[in-house]
Amino acid sequence: MSTGALVAFVDDEESLRTTVALALQRDGFRVETFADGLEALTRFERALPDLAILDIIMPRLDGLELCRRLRARSEHLPILILSSKDEELDRVLGLELGADDYLCKPFALRELLARVKALLRRARLRQEPEGGEEEQIVEAGDLRLDLRRFEARWHGQTLALTLTEFSLLEALARRPGIVKSRTQLLRDAYPHDVHVAERTIDTHIKRLRKKLSDAAPGSDPVDTVHGLGYRFKV
Repeated sequence: MSTGALVAFVDDEESLRTTVALALQRDGFRVETFADGLEALTRFERALPDLAILDIIMPRLDGLELCRRLRARSEHLPILILSSKDEELDRVLGLELGADDYLCKPFALRELLARVKALLRRARLRQEPEGGEEEQIVEAGDLRLDLRRFEARWHGQTLALTLTEFSLLEALARRPGIVKSRTQLLRDAYPHDVHVAERTIDTHIKRLRKKLSDAAPGSDPVDTVHGLGYRFKV
């Protein structure tokens, strides 16, 4: 976790904004709060935060549309969406639009802080990977991942991947042909993060597949093994 990272919290509930902001500040974060998506978007046009937390249901501009617009500006920005327990379709849509994770309301502040720290930790590790230069390249068939530069190329085409998509693709590409269960993908892609829901893997894989296919039409290197998980084909 980067000390002093700027977290943007976007929610139309004033009491919740105050409570979350105080909790984040006590943990050493800088915080900006916004009452609706349009207010936040106007601020983000000047500069993006280090992490964004977006409620789904908001006036003027909802969290899903704000997520889409933020993701269009940056594939690397960690995004956490908030939803109520009965908004399953909205949560899935949020992940499909590029959110890295979600949290259901009501939530414990400890859980929110843990997820914020985990997302920022993963972002930092992507920027400052460990190991020597030779360990920073992962290749599998026509796929080339540069871990130092956070770059992915498929059939020579550059892929614009979110932090989560890059982590999943790296986990699969390191063991091509080997079936990875959802539990294994969570462990491989997020070794320090126990807060990612297993069922979100399917949504992220769906989005990743589309990007691979768009870059090289007709290609589908991520194979679904029904009842078991996924594998990367070469």
